[in-house]
Amino acid sequence: MTIPSNKKLIVGITGGIAAYKAAELVRLLTRQGVDVQVVMTESACRFITPVTLQALSGKPVFTDLWSDSAGSGMAHIELARDADAILIAPASANFLAKLTHGMADDLLANICLARSCPLLVAPAMNVQMWDNPATQRNIAQLKRDGVIVLGPDSGEQACGDVGMGRMLEPETLLELVIASRQSKLLNGKKVLLTAGPTFEAMDAVRGITNLSSGKMGYALARAALEMGAEVTLVSGPVALNPPHGAKVIHVTSARQMLDGVMAHVKSCDIFIGVAAVADYHVRNPNTQKIKKNAKTLTLELVPNPDILAKVAALPKPPFCIGFAAESENLREFAEQKRQRKNLPLLAANRVQDALGRDDSELILLDDDGAHLLPRAPKLTLARQLLTHAASMLARRKKSSRKKS
Repeated sequence: MTIPSNKKLIVGITGGIAAYKAAELVRLLTRQGVDVQVVMTESACRFITPVTLQALSGKPVFTDLWSDSAGSGMAHIELARDADAILIAPASANFLAKLTHGMADDLLANICLARSCPLLVAPAMNVQMWDNPATQRNIAQLKRDGVIVLGPDSGEQACGDVGMGRMLEPETLLELVIASRQSKLLNGKKVLLTAGPTFEAMDAVRGITNLSSGKMGYALARAALEMGAEVTLVSGPVALNPPHGAKVIHVTSARQMLDGVMAHVKSCDIFIGVAAVADYHVRNPNTQKIKKNAKTLTLELVPNPDILAKVAALPKPPFCIGFAAESENLREFAEQKRQRKNLPLLAANRVQDALGRDDSELILLDDDGAHLLPRAPKLTLARQLLTHAASMLARRKKSSRKKS
């Protein structure tokens, strides 16, 4: 997980109780190899000390517009000129108002006004302050000005209120900073995908499932969000946190997954069938726990619906991407599956090399042949796969224009 083309980042901290989260954010960013320069307002220094941020960033913290620590005496110009991006976290209601109206009465506000790089803000304030019409007007104007607004989140606040205004957690902010640097190849597209295993009940406590962790599906959901898509994720039971911004539909069985997919498929542009859907379900699962005895237990299994095949066979199907996990004859069996289901693109991997792992390798199969994606973290593979799919969609669009 890296931040491409973004090595120098200014992290601005303003006054608010959420300033304590900035310490963890700086730690996470520096672990990614980012050159972090912290700039704090006077109010921020009342909540967390510059010494803490200096220890975590490994660099002196700037706090004073009138400091002579910059050789030219123009720290706001030098810092703004040197940055690849600026992230204000937390961004107080007061500081958001400054940004909206172009005020520059402290070092951080000056840097933001003098910048030529992207500006990201993570609002943090009381729910009433967030809901105030003045704050909402300021947020709307900042978005029109091209400022990227990250959050806020809803939840319990330091004052005891519950509602919108919590700063996003540092891990989420890291994801969104990374996302802001990705090419928006899927901007405006709606992506629907499945992930994880399904669980087919045998009785009240037991069932048939598989070893799928859902990591590839969740990586694809995150990569699609990074590329600007609107994402709906139909997920079987997994132990993963969904990416911020995805609409998640939690299901258990294959039939529930089918229902979730069919409820949203008509409005999607791209469907990705990543889930390891169980091939069979028990015809008559016992409503009570089956007691153990010495007798052989017989279960009658019935085929589950083929979700990917049903979507691909629609009168006007979305662009369908399938997955094939095989234990042998990978390319041969995967291509047979692609042809059988009439898929424009299929990603294949060896089941013994992929299940539960954080990395894998893929072979992409389309009408032009096979394209190897060497072993890499699953998020990297997800970005590469979607970049390939985006290029296929662009060629399709160009071809249809020529025909018309």
